[in-house]
Amino acid sequence: MQEHTSSEHNGSGVVAETPRNKWAGLGVLATGLSMIVIDGTIVGVSLPTIIADLHLDLNEAQWVNSLFSVVLAALLLTSGRLGDRFGRRRLFMLGVVVFMAGSIFAALSQDAGSLILSRVLQGVGGAAVLPSTLSSVNSTFFGKDRTTAFAVWGAVISGMAAIGPLLGGWLTSSFAWQWIFIVNIPLGLAVLVGAVLFVPETHAPQDKVGLDVLGLLLSACGFGLFVFALIEGPSLGWWSAQGAMALGPITWPADAAISIVPITLAASIVLLAGFVLWERRRATIDRSAILDLGLFKVRTFSWGNSVAATVAIGEFGLLLVLPLYLINILGLGTLNAGFVLAAMALGAFFSGASARHLAARLGPPTVVIIGLALETVGLLLLGLFMTNTTSVWLIAALLVVYGLGLGLASAQLTGTVLADIPTAVSGQGSATQSTVRQLGAALGSAIMGSVLAHFAVSRSTELLAAVPDVLSNQIGALATQLRDSAGGVVPQLAQAGTTGPLGDAGPAAAANPG
Repeated sequence: MQEHTSSEHNGSGVVAETPRNKWAGLGVLATGLSMIVIDGTIVGVSLPTIIADLHLDLNEAQWVNSLFSVVLAALLLTSGRLGDRFGRRRLFMLGVVVFMAGSIFAALSQDAGSLILSRVLQGVGGAAVLPSTLSSVNSTFFGKDRTTAFAVWGAVISGMAAIGPLLGGWLTSSFAWQWIFIVNIPLGLAVLVGAVLFVPETHAPQDKVGLDVLGLLLSACGFGLFVFALIEGPSLGWWSAQGAMALGPITWPADAAISIVPITLAASIVLLAGFVLWERRRATIDRSAILDLGLFKVRTFSWGNSVAATVAIGEFGLLLVLPLYLINILGLGTLNAGFVLAAMALGAFFSGASARHLAARLGPPTVVIIGLALETVGLLLLGLFMTNTTSVWLIAALLVVYGLGLGLASAQLTGTVLADIPTAVSGQGSATQSTVRQLGAALGSAIMGSVLAHFAVSRSTELLAAVPDVLSNQIGALATQLRDSAGGVVPQLAQAGTTGPLGDAGPAAAANPG
């Protein structure tokens, strides 16, 4: 099928040929992006059901929820460069296929290990898809059309992240948790067909020779180990060993003199420092590199990436904790919890659609700052008002405020980050932005998971001590169960009433840890 094209100026005096059906191609890219973004958040609302069905502890649940972000963070820079070199549409389609395979394996999982490995495969596929979408947009659209396309991409990033919990709640309550992965198969097939029909193949000019294999390995291992340390720190101990670790052939005993976390963190810092030095050397000898460090000399690129990390920390930390709070503390079903969390998407889509017009009057940086301010207000108010008796309508209203800020910030950040980046290195630029975002997502999940684990033990221990007839040894055991089940033991105690392990003290104990 012959591609119809038209000539457009790319803003630098060069005339570029772009397909007339580029808007259909944008729809395909946005749909593929939606699959990846939704998968990063769809699991959260289904975690209580998955925990109960596969008997996960809190640490395993965190890995199921966060490992997708770990793998993305580890591979995004590499995949962005590979897309520039071998073809962005080709890498996009390969990523969709791998992502679908991971989804099938996840749906068939019968234990924590197989589900976690499936999330690794999904992360590999997602790492190929994510930078390919943005770099394809950057190389296909020019002028005012590029601004609109960037706004669409930013709105998808912010809005679909909040749609994930609603879709997950509906699929889990109406069918089974496995459907949160099965839904990716027909959607992925449609994306593959659409990519063949509407997405043009684009490459970056190869003016430098060589393939940066060492840079690939250093970035993947460095980022992977860094995010691993962030997630495992709360459970394994930031310095002294607090628990055993078994990951494939690697084991670390609980009675070791030091936790594996500081060792892993130190190794990641060494690897990432080596990566930076190696990339500088590649640039000096004019060889192909995974990351063009010169991009960070562009002020808008550096500023935008810093803000993107901040936004992701808040968003994904919130999306880890809120589903557990709504289901295990407020007692909502997965579907109703999804509806509450969809309030965030409502705010994000509304503000994302209007952000372009607001930016035309105030400027993109001002719009981003307004968005960050609204996010901060929303988070502070949620922290103040969240109790075991808070109205779900109040939670939803505060999530709308947070979503409004999220939409404003995300929609304008994309254009801001890449506004001054040459099209020839758009793959590296978009992959860097995506990597920073995924590091922020993993950091947010790690921080909130750590806070959740700490306060689940300390606060429940304090409250249970005030409940008559609860023995001291029961308090410690129950506090540990509360942490490991991510709050799932609370509805179980409430349902058991006086026939549970705590006898007559059961109802009071179930009420207090909330």
